Amino acid sequence: MRGWAARWLGIVSMSVTRPSPRKLADALLSKLDNRTATVGIIGLGYVGLPLALTFCEKGFPIVGFDVDPKKVEALARGESYIAHIDEGRLPEALATGRFRATTDFDELRTVDAVLIAVPTPLTRQREPDLSYVAETTEQIRARLTAGQLIVLESTTYPGTTDELVRDILEQSDMTCGKDFFLAYSPEREDPGNQSYNTKTIPKVVGGVDEVSGRLATALYRAVMDQVVPVASARAAEATKLTENIFRAVNIALVNELKVVYERMGIDVWDVLDAAATKPFGFMRFNPGPGLGGHCIPLDPFYLTWKAREYGVATRFIELAGEVNVAMPRYVIDNLQSSLNDRGKALKGSKILVLGLAYKKAGLSRGSSRSFL
Repeated sequence: MRGWAARWLGIVSMSVTRPSPRKLADALLSKLDNRTATVGIIGLGYVGLPLALTFCEKGFPIVGFDVDPKKVEALARGESYIAHIDEGRLPEALATGRFRATTDFDELRTVDAVLIAVPTPLTRQREPDLSYVAETTEQIRARLTAGQLIVLESTTYPGTTDELVRDILEQSDMTCGKDFFLAYSPEREDPGNQSYNTKTIPKVVGGVDEVSGRLATALYRAVMDQVVPVASARAAEATKLTENIFRAVNIALVNELKVVYERMGIDVWDVLDAAATKPFGFMRFNPGPGLGGHCIPLDPFYLTWKAREYGVATRFIELAGEVNVAMPRYVIDNLQSSLNDRGKALKGSKILVLGLAYKKAGLSRGSSRSFL
């Protein structure tokens, strides 16, 4: 009987010291409604910094976290190292007193919501490298506070949030959906885009559980023009991969058509110009010397890796990767043939490359990127 009583007392004690999931959720919703919820954003790169400024401009107090002290120091001076951010936005955010950056992860204990925007590269073996996500989640776990909402924004394979991130966080004495809340919302940044920005790009959101999904939706609805809730974190993760896989496959298709039409003596640009006049059923993609950026060349292979766990071969994705990776060699071979026609060797020739950058505006102002 005494053992039963002790267990019963333990449960009562826990219920007193830790509020119910409903009370925790209601408290966070209240803070979101009146914009007193402090939002922590880990990774102050081309995704995290615009996100932080957007939340700040909507009245939320923001704490930005980064492992690079040079970035934190630059932000404290009002200097942005992200080229496409308007120069006045950062000084204005600092002037409100609602935005600050730090390298001290102990301050995670003071925030109500944590948004993770760290890199998800590939290893040399072209497998997902989730070390940044795992290390960041460990930092959060060590300081996890009851009622916090954690949202992963980094591009990754379906299952990362409710497997890797959740498992690490629950190594604390807290349970997802009861003591803390967890969701996924993919970043959709397009640096330099003059038509869309962080606020106006529709925000996809999916929770690990229903309550987490609702809380994450409420968080983003407070600042974004449009929020698109989906059924789960996995659906949100798959959405981002689908968007980039669509582009990778179609780029590969038009690159292959370029090679075929050249052999046939057909100008692919004439073909594309003509095809683009069709008002339905055709979306234009242009051929090029390969792939740029760090989304399209990487993200599709997160799904090919995860698909193998389910015994599925993603042949379209892998073939698209082969075609696109081969395009630089195709360009070099054409260059060599053109030089040969003029009696010159490739070795020793001076080559002018126009359009070396992925985009005409650089992402950063002379700063290495440690976080997205």
